Amino acid sequence: MIDKNELIDQIEETELEKAPGKGDSWEKHIYLEDNKILIVGYEEEESFGEQNPSGEVVKNYYWFWELRDSKNWDVTFDNHDKEFSFCESTVGDYTDQDRVEDIVGDIEEEDVCTWSEQDWIEDISEEIAEEVVEWLDTPK
Repeated sequence: MIDKNELIDQIEETELEKAPGKGDSWEKHIYLEDNKILIVGYEEEESFGEQNPSGEVVKNYYWFWELRDSKNWDVTFDNHDKEFSFCESTVGDYTDQDRVEDIVGDIEEEDVCTWSEQDWIEDISEEIAEEVVEWLDTPK
């Protein structure tokens, strides 16, 4: 059985790769013992913006994770609750998360995304690891 701290390290250090055929979606594949694979990733939820290329485009992403059987790819447990989300704001060639207010109005960025400040995997890796360890301890 994997230790929680070891799992946190693997979640943080494994490289994200573009998920094929899923739009703007990125995943990490972490192979565990007993033919289990942990998939941690994020995908675009929705976008707001004008068709004007110089206008601001706001993209919302949410983190997800799944525990699968590595042999048949069946999902054992998953979390697609969109509890951890973040925003990305782009104006022309510039990315600036502080510009979210410009497109959605006079509100705090945190009100646009549940945890828009937690867009780095290091911000949520402990929560992911805790849930995955619980899943691994759950009898089939």
